[in-house]
Amino acid sequence: MTERPIRIRRKMFEREAELAIVDEALDQLHGAAPGEGPGSGRRAGGTLLAFSGPAGLGKTTLLTEVRRRALARDCTLLAARGGEQEQSQPFHVARQLIQPHLAGRSEEELRAALGSWYAIVGPALGLCAPEQGAPPDPQGLRDGLDWVLTHLAVQRAPVALVLDDAHWADPESLSWLAAFAPRAEHLPLLLVVAYRPEELPSHAEAFRTLPGRAGHRPLALAPLTEAAVSGLVREAVGDHADDAFCREAWAVTTGNPFEAVELSARVRDKGLDPTSASAPLLRDLAAAQRGSGLVARFERLGPSTVRFGWACAVLGTEIPRELAARVAGLGSEEAADATARLREARILSGAGEEDDAGLEFVHPLIATALYRAIPDALRVALHGQAAVAVVDAGLGSSAAARHLLETHPENDPWVVRTLREAAAENLRAGAPEAARRQLARALREPPDFGERAAVLYELGCASLLTEPANTVNHLRAALAEPFDDPALRQGIVIRLAQVLAHSDRLADASDALAREIPYTRDVRARLRLQSEQFMWDAFDAFEGDSPARSRRLARLADRLTGRDLTERYVIGLRAWDACLRGEPVDVVLHHAVRALGTEFSWAHEDRGFEVPVLAAMVHMYADRPGRAEELFEAGTAEFERQGWRGAHLSFAYSLRAYIRYRRGRLADAEELARAGLRLAERVGRGTPVHWYAIAILATTLLARGRADEAWELAREHAFGESFPAAVVFPDAQTVYAELLLSRGQTKAAAAELEAVDRRLSPRGIRNPSWCPWQLHLARAVAAQEPARARELAEDAVRRARAFGAPSGIGQALRVAAQVAPPAERPALLTEAVSLLSESPAGYELALALAALGTELRDTALLTRAAVTARECGADGLERGAVDAVLALGGTLPCAAAPERALTEEEAALARRAAEGDPAVPGPVLSAVCRKLGTDRAGLREALEVYARSSR
Repeated sequence: MTERPIRIRRKMFEREAELAIVDEALDQLHGAAPGEGPGSGRRAGGTLLAFSGPAGLGKTTLLTEVRRRALARDCTLLAARGGEQEQSQPFHVARQLIQPHLAGRSEEELRAALGSWYAIVGPALGLCAPEQGAPPDPQGLRDGLDWVLTHLAVQRAPVALVLDDAHWADPESLSWLAAFAPRAEHLPLLLVVAYRPEELPSHAEAFRTLPGRAGHRPLALAPLTEAAVSGLVREAVGDHADDAFCREAWAVTTGNPFEAVELSARVRDKGLDPTSASAPLLRDLAAAQRGSGLVARFERLGPSTVRFGWACAVLGTEIPRELAARVAGLGSEEAADATARLREARILSGAGEEDDAGLEFVHPLIATALYRAIPDALRVALHGQAAVAVVDAGLGSSAAARHLLETHPENDPWVVRTLREAAAENLRAGAPEAARRQLARALREPPDFGERAAVLYELGCASLLTEPANTVNHLRAALAEPFDDPALRQGIVIRLAQVLAHSDRLADASDALAREIPYTRDVRARLRLQSEQFMWDAFDAFEGDSPARSRRLARLADRLTGRDLTERYVIGLRAWDACLRGEPVDVVLHHAVRALGTEFSWAHEDRGFEVPVLAAMVHMYADRPGRAEELFEAGTAEFERQGWRGAHLSFAYSLRAYIRYRRGRLADAEELARAGLRLAERVGRGTPVHWYAIAILATTLLARGRADEAWELAREHAFGESFPAAVVFPDAQTVYAELLLSRGQTKAAAAELEAVDRRLSPRGIRNPSWCPWQLHLARAVAAQEPARARELAEDAVRRARAFGAPSGIGQALRVAAQVAPPAERPALLTEAVSLLSESPAGYELALALAALGTELRDTALLTRAAVTARECGADGLERGAVDAVLALGGTLPCAAAPERALTEEEAALARRAAEGDPAVPGPVLSAVCRKLGTDRAGLREALEVYARSSR
């Protein structure tokens, strides 16, 4: 992009306060306080400045001065301007900001500069063509743009980013910058934006609300006072302008700087005597600078100049003169003459005197007035001519599409083709909303009879993330079209099922596939549809005939060899189904290994990631969490390379957290679960990914002994008010019942768990290693119905043994002991400890050790439980085990003592107690002893050890 020449007026009036704030921000950017200059030794830091005001109040002039001052201080300048005509062109502003600093490099250099973000942000910034494969999701693309801008800010510090007319920036760029803005203060970056407040879109509200350096946001520009307008007039026409003339100039311009400057220029050009006698003429001169007066003055410049000016208004900003001439239908000499006339009339600025430089309007107000003055039919025709001219100039279909959006349908195949090309380009560049607009316009053209289904399909794909309900309508309409392309038909049906399933309408997704399967003649295509149906049925929590589906799936999968991806998907679903139903671990793993076979992509272009995830999770339930983590690490890396940083990455983090939880690495699990929740919050509440994140984080918090925090998390996110139609794991309703149990609400918990029974048991899902609802229900009813509790627990033990995972058997035995008669408990717990000691389930082992130690009053077992609980991060369980040891009169070795520092008050009380002071409160003394890993008898010695270690 050619850097725009900067017009500098000799003096700015009444903007001293704003410029002082700019100087302060620039000083801070260099690490200096105001007046100290760069290099003073202060810490550098960035900030956000936003200037707002109606049109003409001098925002552009002020930002021009900001740019000049930033360059004078050796700042790297990133500059862009929104354009009224360019709002529909995605990443138009982002490209202006970043492209000049990366363009001109070779592909190798670009790949080195952008690293793993090359294929994600490169197409959006116009630096490279999109690669094959699924496009990045919008969140992933924004993360990539964040990285690029952060990298530029750090590498080329200090950096000033200046965005003028932010209200006209394209939505993709503006929403990204608004979200990025709070980071400015943590970078060597000054971010300055200017906008008209009444036109700022809702997705840029951050520019209105962020706290600013001046104590308020934004900094609203005020009209000029009479004194300032007088100074401006005298600067233009001479100091002899009398007070009455200047006062009238202020009155007719209402202190608007743009209008005052233009009026002064007209006075000078006309040679008007700036005296009170001429003052009455100013009102008519001012009227000629705005609205109908401006248009009338413009139209007097001659037909060819008018056509050229209209062409420029249609093209927008940075207008190539030859392109404008083509749109206007003028030759080069006529275009040059028209350009000169428009400059002389102060309509076009002095920029662009060379043929290859971009033309600009003196002010956006002028461009808007001229554009709106073009007769409707002619304006539409000019946009059509501009689209053709843009393509012929090699600027691409995406640049032409913004003009085609303004044209009327004419049944033109070229228009449909160009819009489809632009939509495909934007979709793969991470701008699905722009693609949706373009395809919707292509549909109205309309496309040829045989092309309509394809356009509807592409429109459905483009609106999948933003308008799922409309996507369903588009895809169903596509299926209703008469066309003969089996591959297209299969793609439409699969996409329809996908969007229905992701909208929590799994039964509808299955039905859509079921209706198509009988009419699919090709055997491999039919198998693909069957695999999709099996998958969505597996996730349907209310599937009507799950056992029959399981039998069909088993018969099909057992005879497949896994020769292609579709067969491996079916086999992977068979492994998952076997896990849910509690078939032996060896059977489950056999199918999972067959499914994984060779490389199993998690980010395949036309398939979901669900089956690879299920194949990985099978290993976790089968006590192979290490293998599950290997698969998740590879899948997560693939998501990140592909730019899938929304729902996909949230799923990956949350489920990796669940694997860590099952391994007894609770601190790691909490960290990953919170990362998954942060991503899920960006996707939106009430989505499947949100259910996973909340359920897994709540489960982890319960295990860490923070039941109140887990309950507050559930309340904050309305977890438990309703449950999804999709199967999630851990089962959301079961987790909610656990929360109720932690609060002593056994009846409410039992009601929830009985509902889980009614939902899962008819489907044959009774594997307690997958969902231990029977065990929790046994605990809930133990006090009122002990016989039923024992029956539930014993059945869970039988089913866990049938599955064969030691962790599941150990958990079931522990709960069975909890509800069994006292005489039976030691044997059950002893076996549980033995099995869990050989399993990867560290947290379950700590629970079993604590239960057995308590049952036998064995301080050695309880000490081992405390050590294991600490290794897991199960703080509540650790405290309970330590208290139990101390209550039994035992002592804890240093390795078993919680490593917590004493407060000064606790240390003083401990010394008093060690010296025999009986007045030390008992609860405080117990807490101190627990921290030191001792009892009252060993307190003196423990304090000496603590003092030495503290030193």
